[in-house]
Amino acid sequence: MPEWINVIFRTLAAVILLFAMMKLLGKRQISQLSLYEYITGITIGSLASYIPLETGDKWYLGMISLAVWVAIVLGIEFLQMRGKRIRDWLDGQQRILVQNGKLLDDNFRKERLTVDEFLAELRKQQIFKLADVEFAVMEPNGAINVLLKKENQPLTSKSMGIKVSNEQEPHLVIVDGTIRDKGLTMIGRNRGWLHAELEKQGVSLTNIFAAQVDAQGSLYIDLYDDQIELPKVQEKAQVLAVLKKCEADLELFALSTKDQNYKNMYQQSSKLLKQIINDSKPYLID
Repeated sequence: MPEWINVIFRTLAAVILLFAMMKLLGKRQISQLSLYEYITGITIGSLASYIPLETGDKWYLGMISLAVWVAIVLGIEFLQMRGKRIRDWLDGQQRILVQNGKLLDDNFRKERLTVDEFLAELRKQQIFKLADVEFAVMEPNGAINVLLKKENQPLTSKSMGIKVSNEQEPHLVIVDGTIRDKGLTMIGRNRGWLHAELEKQGVSLTNIFAAQVDAQGSLYIDLYDDQIELPKVQEKAQVLAVLKKCEADLELFALSTKDQNYKNMYQQSSKLLKQIINDSKPYLID
């Protein structure tokens, strides 16, 4: 058999074996590389590259070595899951870099990390001031996670006391000019609703590259022609404006009437409608 055919055969065998071994090791080998896992990846890659180019008759020994190495890695990972000491020894421990807004100099030296390098990591997270950081920790894989001080944290619905519903997955309803009925079913809509929405925006189905509907029922459309800008539908803003007008009318009625019973009724209705507006505003503002 010609040598080049042997190389092709050995390469295919190495790729198949390597793929099977990586499936055993799992995704963690790729997404969360510690120092030990980094060494493991280099070694396994070196063994895999050795197998196809070994011209001797004992090229299969490289495959045996690869299998043994992966078996050792699996055994060590099993021990890591069973014992924290082994896990800490192999992967290392997290190190606190900033606590209560104070940089811990000793921990910086232990990690051989300079303040300039730390600032560079902060800038990657859009943080430019050390004074904004309340807590920072270096993870075993070298990533630095930061907690901002309370006053510097972004506003959330919870911090503002606004209750919102759980976010649901948006669904594609049109792809390449073809309607996806499954996506419509997932959001509780049908083709009649979709055609009505397309008619509002004056769009033909055949001109649509992709269309998606979010949990609030808003339809996003992307056309084949990127030069065409679709008019923005302001239905939610119109609903909010009508509600505010009704609230203003109720307050006006309360001020204009002299009957105390009617005045109380209008005032209570106005307060109730104002509460409804405040509760609905997060859903009516795009």
